[in-house]
Amino acid sequence: MPGQGLIDLSDVGDLTSVLDLEVLDRDLFRGRNADHGPAERHALFGGQVAAQALRAAGHTVEGDRHPHSLHGYFLRRGRTEIPVIYRVERDRDGGSFSARHVRAIQRGEVIFSMLASFHGDEPSGHFERDDERTPPPPEEIEPAASWDALVETREITTTDEATGRHPDFLWLRAATPLPDDRLTQACGLTYLSDFGSGFGQISIDGLAQGGPSIDHTMWFHQPIAADDWVAFEMQPAKAGGSRGLYNGSMRDRHGRLGALVSQEILLRDR
Repeated sequence: MPGQGLIDLSDVGDLTSVLDLEVLDRDLFRGRNADHGPAERHALFGGQVAAQALRAAGHTVEGDRHPHSLHGYFLRRGRTEIPVIYRVERDRDGGSFSARHVRAIQRGEVIFSMLASFHGDEPSGHFERDDERTPPPPEEIEPAASWDALVETREITTTDEATGRHPDFLWLRAATPLPDDRLTQACGLTYLSDFGSGFGQISIDGLAQGGPSIDHTMWFHQPIAADDWVAFEMQPAKAGGSRGLYNGSMRDRHGRLGALVSQEILLRDR
């Protein structure tokens, strides 16, 4: 498989560069990894892999169809020092929907598998449950230290080092502007959607507050900008058997719903 050597991360300085995949062949792409620290201490960020996989799928779909859902499984720990190859299978192009299967590969092994669906805009009625918490504007919140230089954060529920609690409600945005097209912005939201665990504010004996992602699902609704502030609210739903599931919503500063998220994570108390 081409492109499995070590890579230079010096020119991967923003989210646009991370999402700019190299076309190797028809339905075959290569991504570059953001620098999140020493490879021996950090696994490849799952949000990056999911965002690049959606980008690869979108490259094979007509421009009038946009992401409306994805479901991904994290199968192996990704390595930060080698690139990821994305192989896309065109499962179906119907009258209204296009379905794609994407496999993310490192050194011949699948580390992530995604099913993604694309849909053309159609007029219809509208319904939305309106029970979300209203956060303070991001400009009223002090900047938070972020482990990822590609993303700016503001903590709505805050980190408490004494209790080990972490935010389950955040303002997030790409640190630099993204291209103004719906696919790129949806990929940006996908990158942001892997911040947090949903259980950061829960303190229960024998239950970790975070861990590796197992599977990740998103449903895209109104297009919102990932390079403007996005309010990401995570609500824990169930935990047991060392697994936890949370549901989340991603809204812009005006409260428009951009995406719904469900993620299952591994909660092993060490």
